Amino acid sequence: MIKWEQTMEIKILRHQGKSLRQIAEEMGLSINTVRKYINCEGNPSYKERPPVIKKLDPYREYLLQRVKSAHPLKLPATVLLREIQGQGYLGGLTQLRLYIRSLKPVCLPEKEIRFETLPGRQMQVDWIEFRKGKDFLAAFVATLGFSRASYVHFVTNERLETLIECHKQAFEYFGGVPYEALYDNMKTVILSRDTYGAGKHRFNAGMLDFAKHYGFQLKVCRPYRAKTKGKVERFNRYLRESFYNPLASQLKMAGLYLDASLANIEVIKWLRDVANRRVHNTTRAVPFEKLQEEQRFLQSLPKPYCGDINTARHKPIKEEAMRRVDQNSLQYPLVIYQQILEAL
Repeated sequence: MIKWEQTMEIKILRHQGKSLRQIAEEMGLSINTVRKYINCEGNPSYKERPPVIKKLDPYREYLLQRVKSAHPLKLPATVLLREIQGQGYLGGLTQLRLYIRSLKPVCLPEKEIRFETLPGRQMQVDWIEFRKGKDFLAAFVATLGFSRASYVHFVTNERLETLIECHKQAFEYFGGVPYEALYDNMKTVILSRDTYGAGKHRFNAGMLDFAKHYGFQLKVCRPYRAKTKGKVERFNRYLRESFYNPLASQLKMAGLYLDASLANIEVIKWLRDVANRRVHNTTRAVPFEKLQEEQRFLQSLPKPYCGDINTARHKPIKEEAMRRVDQNSLQYPLVIYQQILEAL
């Protein structure tokens, strides 16, 4: 197909008396093409190409309604991909992402400095709230710093006894106890900072008693630096967008309601089949596979905790004893470093 200007030039050259061969050589065309456009009347006509049907087209309306019904919740493209694959979609993720981005503004990710930890060293802990008020719903989230393996348990309160029970379940899920757990400023963990000197905080006595039994150290982020525990913070966002938002919005479309019991049944399957089976964006490894490496360096599970947290909470603690409970009270054993070096 040649342009309209080229057609006119062919006719002008022909009018000047040039042969078909001369016109073809001068314009870099075949003789048959020159003959065709000399014989055509008026402007060249173009046949309208049939529209190209993309693999995603049959699913655009469904995706539009899913995004609208979930608003203001966000649904990541990976979740929507699984949904339309179940409906027969055979295309890839790239064209799906481009379409989803056209339905909502693109937010650039914030640049963060990452701090890596040795295997068995640290577990980052956080609460993430989904509903407030009388219908309160939150989740306890624990992420191991080395493997990025995560555990989630949905709760209807954030009391100390709930926090301790969630820790027990997390340690059983991971198959061992790390040497330290990192928190923000939750009152069920820390009561006041630097009470007994720099880095010597006053911890919740019940939580401290539980940590001593399991043999891990309580650590807290510096004020206004919650992203010190960025590993669990990033998982919180992933949990909200890839698990809670899709599940809650699907149930809402069906006129059903998501409570803690149902969420806990579904989240264990999601952790097993999706979250801990995916290739992690930072480590470029599967968390469950890295967890198998990390379990060698975790502490063994102790005997069941039989402490009375209510008694421990009100138990008088001597000031000198509290001074010894600082951020360096439990050291990561030298033997662990040696084992890691040998494994490299």
